[in-house]
Amino acid sequence: MKIKRVTVKKNERGLLLRNGDFERVLQPGTHWLFDGIDQLRVETFALEQPAFAHGLADYLMAKEPGVVAAEFVRVELTETQVGLRSENGALVEVLAPGTRRLYWKGQVNVGVEVIDIAESAEVPSAVAARLVQTQMRQRAVAGLAGVLQVQVPEHGAGILWIDGKVDRLLAPGSYAFWKFNRNVTVEAVDLRLQAVEVTGQDILTRDKVGLRLNLSATWRYVDVLKAFTQLAKPAEHLYRELQFGLRAAVGTRTLDELLENKTVIDEVVTAHVAAKLTAYGIELDGVGVKDIVLPGEMKTILAQVVEAEKSAQANVIRRREETAATRSLLNTAKVMEGNPIALRMKELETLERVAERIDKISQRSCEAALSPAVPRYRAGGSSTRTTPWKPTTSTTRYPAACH
Repeated sequence: MKIKRVTVKKNERGLLLRNGDFERVLQPGTHWLFDGIDQLRVETFALEQPAFAHGLADYLMAKEPGVVAAEFVRVELTETQVGLRSENGALVEVLAPGTRRLYWKGQVNVGVEVIDIAESAEVPSAVAARLVQTQMRQRAVAGLAGVLQVQVPEHGAGILWIDGKVDRLLAPGSYAFWKFNRNVTVEAVDLRLQAVEVTGQDILTRDKVGLRLNLSATWRYVDVLKAFTQLAKPAEHLYRELQFGLRAAVGTRTLDELLENKTVIDEVVTAHVAAKLTAYGIELDGVGVKDIVLPGEMKTILAQVVEAEKSAQANVIRRREETAATRSLLNTAKVMEGNPIALRMKELETLERVAERIDKISQRSCEAALSPAVPRYRAGGSSTRTTPWKPTTSTTRYPAACH
């Protein structure tokens, strides 16, 4: 026979086991234990950690209801229930359905709020508010993997899918949904005007000229539920319809038709696509061709054609001006033919224009000065030839006697 002394602190509880079986719970204080021929063992638990994670938990709940009621907070959830466990009034854990646990009473005030999730997957707004930004608290909330938290922006909407089916459309705001016992997803949709680029489309015209086109379009959702219930991926469907519309516009027209009226592509694509998208809750706002890229040899040919056209236009204009000038001269000649006064006025006008170009006019009276290069004859008929006279642009200086 042995006597064993065991001390349990005020912030502890003890579990007395005799031969491995539960005997009783030891309260704070000093205990004298007589083991006799049995083997006694005491396990102590700090009350700062209220969770009773022990192999005897299920036994105590099944066979010792009195002990459980006196010493523990008992939690038993069904498959359609969720528990919100709080310690001293602060939420610390989300308990999944089917949870069975015991928590020590005493130092920490443990409370569990049970919520039935069989009817609705949405978390009540009051509870959802307690689950927002929990990582910023002094103690994070455990078990949030079973909660889907969603925030829908002001310019968008959210499509709620439950078990693969569209449940409803979510307006802007914050939401939370239970993920237990169901598959819950939310797809965010932007309701603003969006742009799509259709680039690098190689298409043959009706006259077999290969073009590369880049198209830009703007669109928006007008009925989100209709779009996502009838189309798996609405944006991809829009892209394909724009491709088909572009090929319909280019493939049925020649290169000259497309170059003469560049807006015909926009008009044909818009008419082709807009009617088809209306049935799917999508609105096409605008379509525009950004680039039309020609092959290298076609660029050279078109440049030569343009050059020839401009040269022909220049020749036509030049001949038209020459004809007008000739006609004007002919009319002037006819007027002067029978009018001497008009002819004299024209002569004076011509002299005036000539005089405007003369800087200085000088007059000589000496024969030598007037004809410095004229040959002079000696007696007997011989002559002495000086250097031949040549016109010069310099001003001739004459003797004072010749002025």
